Amino acid sequence: MANVSFDYENLVEVEGGLKDEDLNNIQPRLEEATGELLQSYPGFLRLPDTREYAEASIRVSDEIKNSSATDFIHVGIGGSALGPIALHRALNHSYYNQLPERLGPRIHFAENTDPATLSAILDVADLESTWVNVVTKSGSTAETMANFLVIRGALVEALGDFGYQHRTVFTTDPEEGYLNQIAAREDLKKLPIPPDVGGRFSVLTPVGLLPAAVTGLDVEALLRGASECVRDIRDQGAKHPAIVGAAMHYLMDTARGRNIRVMMAYADALDRLAAWFVQLWAESLGKDGKGSTPHGAVGTTDQHSQLQLYMEGPQDKVIEIVQVEEPQRDLDIPPAYEDLEGVGYLGGHSMAELLNVECDATRRALTEAGRPNSTIRLGAVNEENLGYLFVALEAQTAVAGSLYGVNAFNQPGVEASKQFTYSRMGRPGY
Repeated sequence: MANVSFDYENLVEVEGGLKDEDLNNIQPRLEEATGELLQSYPGFLRLPDTREYAEASIRVSDEIKNSSATDFIHVGIGGSALGPIALHRALNHSYYNQLPERLGPRIHFAENTDPATLSAILDVADLESTWVNVVTKSGSTAETMANFLVIRGALVEALGDFGYQHRTVFTTDPEEGYLNQIAAREDLKKLPIPPDVGGRFSVLTPVGLLPAAVTGLDVEALLRGASECVRDIRDQGAKHPAIVGAAMHYLMDTARGRNIRVMMAYADALDRLAAWFVQLWAESLGKDGKGSTPHGAVGTTDQHSQLQLYMEGPQDKVIEIVQVEEPQRDLDIPPAYEDLEGVGYLGGHSMAELLNVECDATRRALTEAGRPNSTIRLGAVNEENLGYLFVALEAQTAVAGSLYGVNAFNQPGVEASKQFTYSRMGRPGY
């Protein structure tokens, strides 16, 4: 059973926070928005209980691992990369690729179009035993296709045309797009992205499930936690804490002028979860002059770079702390230098204790300074809790879209940049 909770007390109790009348006034709209979500039942809510995507991902993963693959290159950008990276960063060893004993091949994410990064991946990958997974729903994402073409050239040189074909997977729309044309032409493996699931909502499709399975993560537990969240939302409706959070964050923006939402995770492993959420919230809600601006931070690191701004800067932020109650690992701090009062007091404590004390101290300091803050608590960083949290934040974002009066599932503002890129790079018709 997942252990994930949401605490919004410090959005109400602090000076400048929300009032009972704010919450009472928004309640009918929140119930209507939640009803719309459950009636339309968008694709991301159906994913946890759709077995075909998990089974297909595990089947391809087994083939990859049984081939004695040394390297796996995941090619994608935006929603095709942020979810898989968040899962890998959260659940695998921080130095997974350097471990002499792993549950799968080394994994590399060809995300940006920076040639230095792509060159570095090709420098370290053993191309004779490398697989590539190309992830783009349309099959025409310029960044992804450019990275793929470079990697394809390297694989063909190392393996020949036949060898390259047996080491390539396309994760894309089931029928439409250029990757389907290439796959048919070259007889390549494919995994489907459901047509009704957009990129930023796709972490529980093969987009996220294949790389998770390849590195030995428990896909079944991930989906089990996600399914639990879907059931809770169906049962609790507008009373589900994540759905309540949609109203809270909407009101902090529209009624209190706090239009920056900082997700501050007190675990290095969750830094890319915050990056995933930044895209989810920004791209879903930033339309028609509406939406709050999401920002990622990591505690305790950013206590030393951003906390001063949060404490005494403009009153335009909500700080959302993500706290992990049980650490993945812990280290005791050995006693030493006991005669130095600024050092010796640390001995006898543990690193996890210090991290949690710092987290509590930040929350208390923000609250006493009248700075609204909320907390998401994870019992532990594991597959089940991450699955629950992914769905909870996706549902929260969808409901917030209804409150803002925008379509949370499109991204028209991204298209103009794509058109200019196509034109400058010489794509026919642009």
